[in-house]
Amino acid sequence: MFEHEYFDVYPFESVPLDRDCYLMDESYIQEYEASILDVFAGKGGDPIGEISFVAARKVNEHSLDLSWYPNTFSRFHEMVISLPRSQFVTCIGCWRYDEKPHIFVKSGWLEQLHLKSYTVFCMVDAIGVKAALQNGTLSREKLILLREAIDRLAENHSEVCFVSFADSLLIKRNWTVGHFRSNVSYTYNPEVFVHIIKELQAVYQEVLGLDVYAILTQGTNEYYEDSLVHISDGKNHVSLNSLGIPFAQLMAIDTSVRAAIRAKEHGRFDLYLDEHFYNSLRFRFEFDKRARPKYPYSAPMMDVGNHYYCAQLQEVLKNLQLDEKTKQADAQEC
Repeated sequence: MFEHEYFDVYPFESVPLDRDCYLMDESYIQEYEASILDVFAGKGGDPIGEISFVAARKVNEHSLDLSWYPNTFSRFHEMVISLPRSQFVTCIGCWRYDEKPHIFVKSGWLEQLHLKSYTVFCMVDAIGVKAALQNGTLSREKLILLREAIDRLAENHSEVCFVSFADSLLIKRNWTVGHFRSNVSYTYNPEVFVHIIKELQAVYQEVLGLDVYAILTQGTNEYYEDSLVHISDGKNHVSLNSLGIPFAQLMAIDTSVRAAIRAKEHGRFDLYLDEHFYNSLRFRFEFDKRARPKYPYSAPMMDVGNHYYCAQLQEVLKNLQLDEKTKQADAQEC
């Protein structure tokens, strides 16, 4: 196949890096070849199959790091994914006809890419806990009141999992990309976390008199259809039903933030957001999100786009595009 001299055939090791590509199901490979041959023969050529937008970033021995763009219509949503060599079929392009490289992959792998669950993780940490303990202002009674307040908050966000450690929280929400041939839809809504952090700020101030900061990131998940959290029958095993990579990212950003503050590279902020999470937020058109500086961090098992942004919560809230439900809620608060 693809023997015509105009075809550019790229083996796994030579997939073009850092340029727009298309991800395509191997089931379309023969139709695609026939369509492009018609183009070469001056017969036109009809669009074939469905595509996903990607860019190859790094070739590893057994995998290919890709930037995948599951949504380029209502938000700029980039995700880092890994394509195993075993799931790669071929990569075809044609520079003479400005045909972008098409990365053909195994059908089952591509289907799972669209149907499995992904995760947003958030870590919220209280500021000044050590001083509060030394001053004796952090009592058991206050911590119980805090726990009860978080219980009430969690009841209003049943789609989100809250795991608390009294002075800090780990928050998780699953989402899906969806596929037009299934009843699974695109459910990514990172703005929910920004509003939850606003509520948590108020709770920690009211109950403990402490401020909080939050770190946010997103990642892949291998618990495809499992619930947000698993609790064993004996009530002594809690599983967050997620790979640890997003959690490791949170810790890596936290470490880098603390080092940057000590080195006076930047000040203290309410929010520290992984670059891909930050860019996926639906900001108002007039807000220049790229004008804000970003800072590097080193994340385990992640070699692509390891940067974080600093932001103040009120600035982010002010510049988000609001849906009608949020507009009504904000109006009631005022």
